Amino acid sequence: MGSVTTKKHPNGLDYVEINTDLCQASIFLQGAQIDFFKPKDKAPLIWVSSADDYQPGNGIRGGIPVCWPWFGASDIPGFPQHGFARTSLWSLASVKMRNQVVDLVFTLAITEDNKQYWPHDTEVSVLFTLGETLSVSIVNKNNCDYDVNLTQALHTYFPIGDIHQLKATGFTGAKYIEFAKGPYPQEGDEVNFTRETDRVYTDLAPVQHLHTPEGTIEVARENSQSAVLWNPWIDKSQRLSRFNDEDYLTMVCHEAANVLEDQVRLAPGASHTLTTHIRWV
Repeated sequence: MGSVTTKKHPNGLDYVEINTDLCQASIFLQGAQIDFFKPKDKAPLIWVSSADDYQPGNGIRGGIPVCWPWFGASDIPGFPQHGFARTSLWSLASVKMRNQVVDLVFTLAITEDNKQYWPHDTEVSVLFTLGETLSVSIVNKNNCDYDVNLTQALHTYFPIGDIHQLKATGFTGAKYIEFAKGPYPQEGDEVNFTRETDRVYTDLAPVQHLHTPEGTIEVARENSQSAVLWNPWIDKSQRLSRFNDEDYLTMVCHEAANVLEDQVRLAPGASHTLTTHIRWV
């Protein structure tokens, strides 16, 4: 029989532990952030730095941080990087299990403190579906009587064994901006890694593959024409907090997103759902 239980990390963070015949996983209420997902008889599908100490108030360096209601730096000085959702305390709103597949919904109440960043009457939730594969969705609804614009991303960290052997495919026809320059046309279908890579892709096909020494990971997106591909490489790894100097060798981020011209514009009463689906091929 499967189980879904709430537990507390030694450093005080509450999390939900999932154990079923199909997978094992853990999701923290801070940030609605999954930090572990392992399909039965397969390797884990997401990566976390061993340098992270799971301190309250810090987003976990790994897993799938939820970047909302903006991605990257805000236009307003002093606002938190990647929004406030990834360090806010979410609520577990519902748990359902069917045939050992688990659906969990986390909701975020906009507190008085957060209204300084986001004064709009919107609803946001994160839905996880955990079975042999992992699906994660950000669901937005606009309750205002005016349009609301937002950017967002599911900042997924993948375990890739050896960055020098990683081949990322599925990029034909896309364009990207990197280090505030571009857009550049993608040359060919494949991306290899020989330096710091920080690309925001647009006009991107809905499925990419990460070919690693341990196998191939499929990353699919819904309601997203944009994605972020990131590896900090050597110099930036030494500047990142809660990140080992050599962690860049074993991880890459490929993030389902709504950014740049793909940002979400919600009309009054409208909803939008951004989804990523992840599996071992």
